[in-house]
Amino acid sequence: MLIEALNIAHSFDYELYNSIDFNLKNNQSIAILGRSGSGKSTLLYNLSSFLKPSHGDIKLLNQDIYNISESDLIKLRRYNIGMIFQSHYLFKGMNGINNIDIARILSNTPQDKKLLEKLEIERVVSQKVSDLSGGQQQRVSIARVLNKQPNIIFADEPTGNLDKTTARLVMKVLLEYISSGERGLVLVTHDEEIANMCDKIYRLEDKKLNEIKISKFL
Repeated sequence: MLIEALNIAHSFDYELYNSIDFNLKNNQSIAILGRSGSGKSTLLYNLSSFLKPSHGDIKLLNQDIYNISESDLIKLRRYNIGMIFQSHYLFKGMNGINNIDIARILSNTPQDKKLLEKLEIERVVSQKVSDLSGGQQQRVSIARVLNKQPNIIFADEPTGNLDKTTARLVMKVLLEYISSGERGLVLVTHDEEIANMCDKIYRLEDKKLNEIKISKFL
């Protein structure tokens, strides 16, 4: 099991959700839908070790992420967790390949040129980030994450700024990646078409996380 979460709750000035159980298996992709403000991004940060829940227990790769040492948590984040956001967070003073190499060197993984081809950015990664289109920048940021070869990918609206064709391309690459090893994907999105590409879909609503049926219209 990649993720085992039990009885998760979170509150700020008000309660976002409570009594949430969540599991992610090897080679599994899960999408979480929900209205703005429902707490789906907060739940993603709870599960990914970046925000401790108000209540509950979470294990990633059999490690209790909120009860391990800081050094062990840093290792887990460096080698096993990949975070993809709607904003790319690239270093604009560098070119695309330099951005990818930063994560690759830190995680001690080889450069994956085939990945660049799959994301259709092999011809532009030598350019400065500021010269790339928004879609190209987002694909460079995704290549940066995948090149470090994490076990679990957490993606917060990764296709929100992409056109439909590019969004489907990105999802195809992500799903192919998690099918090739002991890996999994947790995806937060507003896009039901993108969610339908995943193995399971949940909706966060009325403080609860409920599994919903997949509409096979793709």
